[in-house]
Amino acid sequence: MTTTQTHTLAVRGVDLVYDVRGPLPPSGGHPVLLMIGQPMTAEGFTALAPHFTDRTVVTYDPRGLGRSVRKDGRIDHTPQQQAADLHLLIEALGAGPVDVFASSGGAVTALELVATYPHDVVTLVAHEPPINAVLPDASAAERARAGFYEAYQAKGTGAGMAAFIAMTSWQGEFTDAYFAQPTPDPAMFGMSTDDDGTRDDPLLSQNSWAITDYQPDAGLLTAAPTRIVIAVGEESAGTYTARTALGMAAVLGQQPVVFPSHHGGFLGGEFGYAGKPEEFAARLREVLDAG
Repeated sequence: MTTTQTHTLAVRGVDLVYDVRGPLPPSGGHPVLLMIGQPMTAEGFTALAPHFTDRTVVTYDPRGLGRSVRKDGRIDHTPQQQAADLHLLIEALGAGPVDVFASSGGAVTALELVATYPHDVVTLVAHEPPINAVLPDASAAERARAGFYEAYQAKGTGAGMAAFIAMTSWQGEFTDAYFAQPTPDPAMFGMSTDDDGTRDDPLLSQNSWAITDYQPDAGLLTAAPTRIVIAVGEESAGTYTARTALGMAAVLGQQPVVFPSHHGGFLGGEFGYAGKPEEFAARLREVLDAG
């Protein structure tokens, strides 16, 4: 069993907390494997990381999330700031360049990392990055995002999450039929209708809109020495994040690589969102080794 060591990296405006599984520098000839999400923290990789005992795996809590306490007075989560944090973390590890598995908003951060610090990453596997700009119905996607934000502002977390689930499970482009639907009832998803009065959830507020508003620079990404693989879940087909994965792959002139399960396919039941972590890990290993 690999021992996990937790460290804190003090950088400007935040104490970044990260976990290291395995030796530094890494042994066995593989680069460090960095696993990142957003707004998910390191705990989201507890089912995936143990499948890579032959590699040194690093996870972290992004700035202002989980254990990484901000000191800069800001509440927004931007790919640019998070990429700068990751660059400093990779430097602190002293074992770069690294391989990166990045999911959801973390995949957007990782694309910015490659664009801005192209020598930090050997292989990036970017799993379903939610980028509105790569969609043919980008304006409608922004309207759908505004819909779950407004539900959250009006009635709290349950209402916001119900509307978010409705958006992310919708098949195909956001048409008039989508917007004609009634506001979903949180009880349909087993969620409470109680409102605790908070409005700072990183997923449901506007704090992370810079993630989905990201504008990828195809020139910088294709010029980087990094091997970039866009990944999509086989069960995600037709949904918002599957469509953004296909769109991002098209920007890079490639086809996405299909992974088992869905958007949370590497989860082991955390957050009530079970995937297929063992199968997912096997596919990730294949993709990394192919590089």
